[in-house]
Amino acid sequence: MDSNTLDINEELFTEEVDSTFNKVISILRAENIFPDSVQKQMLFSHLKAMVIRSHTHESLPEVEIEMFDEISQSSHKLAEDVVSLFPTLAYEESYLLSVHFEVAKENELTEELGA
Repeated sequence: MDSNTLDINEELFTEEVDSTFNKVISILRAENIFPDSVQKQMLFSHLKAMVIRSHTHESLPEVEIEMFDEISQSSHKLAEDVVSLFPTLAYEESYLLSVHFEVAKENELTEELGA
């Protein structure tokens, strides 16, 4: 193992990850955004990494903000709201998270299919 790599027991964060995921899905539903099953898996993985980073204080690689110019203001605002739940996370995390929301917004799913 690399001396710069932490050995993380991810099971310690299971409850927080599940709670965060359920909270985010509820927020998205309230905005009529229904990620499909693959999008949910990807979102879950990202949220899991966010929760862990919030505890380890691991920093993100540099993010080029201009790459996110096509993300809607509403998706970015939702992502900012989620990231604000974790005071130790970098603001740039919201740009990465907003991509999940933007892609899910494009789904033409009913609430029943997205649930």
